[in-house]
Amino acid sequence: MLNAPPFPTENLMLRCRSIIWRSGALAAALGLPIASADDTPRDPWSRVAAILSERCLECHASLNPSGGLDLSNRDGWERGGDSGPAIIPSDIDSSFLLQRVEAGEMPPEKNGQLQKLPDDEIDRLREWIRSGAYWPLHQQLDPFEISSSKRGGRDWWSLQPIDPPAVPSKATAIDDLLQSSRASFGLSLAPPAPPRQIIRRLYFDLIGLPPSPEQVELFVQNPTLEEYEKIVDQLLDSRHFAERWARYWFDVARFAETNGYERDAVKSHAWKYRDWVIDAIHDDLPFDQFVTHQLAGDEIVERNEHSVIATGFLRLGTWDDEPNDPAEYVYERLEDLVHVTSTAFLGMTVKCARCHDHKFDPISQMDYYRMAACFWPGPVEARQREWNGGPTSEELGFDVLGWTDIQREPPPLFVLIKGDVHRPSAVAKPGSLSFLPETYRDFRDADSEAKTTLRRLQLAEWIVDSKNPLTPRVIVNRLWQHHFGEGLIRTSDNFGFNGDRPIHQSLLDWLAAELHRQQWRLKPIHKLMVMSETYRQSSTHPNFDDQYAGDPSNRYLWHAQRRRLDAESLRDAILSTSGLLDLRVGGPSFRPAISEEALEGLSMKGNAYQPSSEEECRRRSIYIFAKRALTVPFMATFDVCDSAIPTGRREVTTVAPQALSMLNNSWVVQQSQQFAKRVCDGALQDEGRVRLAWRLALNRDPRKSEMQAALNHVQSIQDSDRSEPSELRAWASLCHVLLNTNEFIYVD
Repeated sequence: MLNAPPFPTENLMLRCRSIIWRSGALAAALGLPIASADDTPRDPWSRVAAILSERCLECHASLNPSGGLDLSNRDGWERGGDSGPAIIPSDIDSSFLLQRVEAGEMPPEKNGQLQKLPDDEIDRLREWIRSGAYWPLHQQLDPFEISSSKRGGRDWWSLQPIDPPAVPSKATAIDDLLQSSRASFGLSLAPPAPPRQIIRRLYFDLIGLPPSPEQVELFVQNPTLEEYEKIVDQLLDSRHFAERWARYWFDVARFAETNGYERDAVKSHAWKYRDWVIDAIHDDLPFDQFVTHQLAGDEIVERNEHSVIATGFLRLGTWDDEPNDPAEYVYERLEDLVHVTSTAFLGMTVKCARCHDHKFDPISQMDYYRMAACFWPGPVEARQREWNGGPTSEELGFDVLGWTDIQREPPPLFVLIKGDVHRPSAVAKPGSLSFLPETYRDFRDADSEAKTTLRRLQLAEWIVDSKNPLTPRVIVNRLWQHHFGEGLIRTSDNFGFNGDRPIHQSLLDWLAAELHRQQWRLKPIHKLMVMSETYRQSSTHPNFDDQYAGDPSNRYLWHAQRRRLDAESLRDAILSTSGLLDLRVGGPSFRPAISEEALEGLSMKGNAYQPSSEEECRRRSIYIFAKRALTVPFMATFDVCDSAIPTGRREVTTVAPQALSMLNNSWVVQQSQQFAKRVCDGALQDEGRVRLAWRLALNRDPRKSEMQAALNHVQSIQDSDRSEPSELRAWASLCHVLLNTNEFIYVD
């Protein structure tokens, strides 16, 4: 039930009949022929249209139909394809299409499985041809119009206007909307999380750092909702909040500071883009401006150095300074730009339409090239290697990593048949995508005074258009995912047919509409989420077995989700616990020490990597130098993502090397020793030291049994080691144990 398509197959013919005959805005907007007023609808034709749309048009339509046969219009099938006319009206024996269908040859096999049509559909096609193959005058079947069991159409749920439900109170809207869903399945919220649990969760969620023992105790003494709200406001206003949430965006933006490939050259000033994102999040820059500056900060009226730095978003991808086929590589670069833009902001896999119409979503190959044409005037072709695949500082006007048009009047961009650079076909005009007919338009030519084509600015304006339902849905879903562990749509980068189906669409739409009401500011949405009872509930439930039986994947959020710290938060938490964390914000990256074994695979090892000073390496993990050919091994072990592609949701693994890293990694051992020094300096008596260690690592006091076990552990090591520093080694061993506990590595 949870994964049922929104438009079941049995309703397809009824929907086809109602849509295919209308002369609405879609056909006019797309320039498609419309059936004339004197064409009379016929039920057999509606059924045939549904069969053709669902079974045939995936291959036999668009600019380059398979076998040259276009079944989307009468002229196409009368003309036929490579094998001649496909349909001879009133002559079923001579109609080649029917012969192939009856033989089970069409539709063709998929994954070795026959796709032969059901007998009743074959009978309908046979009767239609026998009766003259009626086709309404000028009628054009559109394979993208209607969703079916095999693909999404323009009626797909995520492409429909945002429709927020009425709620009695904004403050309780999240809980009210979820509870109505839970109640229908006999589910209920877990009890509120204990004060120590919720405060630790809140700190890690909002700033990616643990609270201090003093901050925990203050809240435990006064765990009221009012006090909790004050802490929420303080954390949202902290620059550490911006650092934490910038890291999530960098995964989507495929942030790295080198080009990749063999030489993996440095992208100078990439760190300035990182600082721009942190500043934008701290200042709560409205998300529509956040989008616009990254796509077209060089084209906006208020253009300045900061807005041009924002266009570094378009420069962050991999870049091959010596491609095998330079002509082909131009289109690889365009694909990267289309992919990151459509994934980050729209949650749609537009890149899948590079060589043909999208197989599952209503995205034509022309749509892909319309978006690509917005980047075509930029430096996508081979230029000087030292320019690193981008414009020069002179072209940008600033010494930054950025993007701008280098051609005021670029040559035409041709749609490539099957993606082959040697088979150009139609010219692609820059414009919006056809899956949102109400906003479909060609982009205008820039005025003569403009220094660029303004194509990217118009693309950004379309993405943040109030009539575009994807953008607000996608970004509020990303926020929900990072606060609750899973998005309302669990495939946060794919809102299309192969993505997750909406279980809580009313809540998603309410949050998207609230983002509009908040003038695109995200901090109020963050606050609504973390203030909700759903967020503040415990990770355990008194009726866990019954609740689990009804909803094993927690789709209805009947308990908080226990989550392992991500790589950056884990490293930062270790540094914070040891007392060495340097909280300086911004500036160039640091290079942590990496073992010689890990450096073996690098090209030009002698000067490829030089670590920063020990003091610099105490900074937060977001400032680690992001080298594509060399991920810090500790971070890689804990699932830091691949920066070659946009990633909205990291894979989270539980594997043996993680435990081995926490036990044997030399850096972790060093931090354990520093943690021990902090504990020994902070208390004179053994029991006081154990208590302090627990508070620093686990945000609580040890239980009586834990106290005794810890004292015994320390004493046993001291007894077995009579050397002078044995006391520190004993406490370092205990501290190392605490860093390896699930309670330290996971957040309830």
